[in-house]
Amino acid sequence: MPKHSKNSMPSSVEEYLSEGCGRCPLGGTPDCKVHPWSAELTQLRKLVLQCGLQEEIKWGVPCYSWKEGNILLLSALKEYTALSFFKGALLKDSKKILQKPGKNTQAGRLLKFTSLSQIHENQETIKAYIFEAIELEKAGLKVELKTNPEPIPREFQDAMEQDSTLKNAFEALTPGRKRGYILYFSAPKQSKTRIARIEKYRAKILDGKGFHDR
Repeated sequence: MPKHSKNSMPSSVEEYLSEGCGRCPLGGTPDCKVHPWSAELTQLRKLVLQCGLQEEIKWGVPCYSWKEGNILLLSALKEYTALSFFKGALLKDSKKILQKPGKNTQAGRLLKFTSLSQIHENQETIKAYIFEAIELEKAGLKVELKTNPEPIPREFQDAMEQDSTLKNAFEALTPGRKRGYILYFSAPKQSKTRIARIEKYRAKILDGKGFHDR
């Protein structure tokens, strides 16, 4: 299978598993965060597909949906791999195992894993959470989000209109991370300074990270 170049999105889940998400300079290299979690990601993918969800690549990572409604993402970070539920805040979380991606996150919730054995031991619970998320989507339930009062600066709006990958990556961030960038980009009085800040943090946005994330 041909390798995709750095910072190019994979075209399939197989390519994601072999080359990474392509959202940072590590994509397509041995240091990509996906590689250490290959076995865990493969097993999680198997469980998700057993639940009958549709699979595709969105924002550089495997995304699973039910009748075009996004249910969850499969992702790998340095310290863990995870299932990220778009409407996780609505799940009952009977086992108390869901976590917020960030302190200001409103809708999304994570199921984090640090070993293959952990996934095997909890596979029935994992599938139960996925099935519950599907039922929430079927019922048309939505998370009531607090609106962000800060307007997006014109320079950043222009940058996203010119780069759909940047726009998709920003929209995939948690509300708290979005707000952090908007406040930081809006602060300078001069347009050239706002543009410089946007260019400086473009890579972090494409990597799915917040302003304060390392």
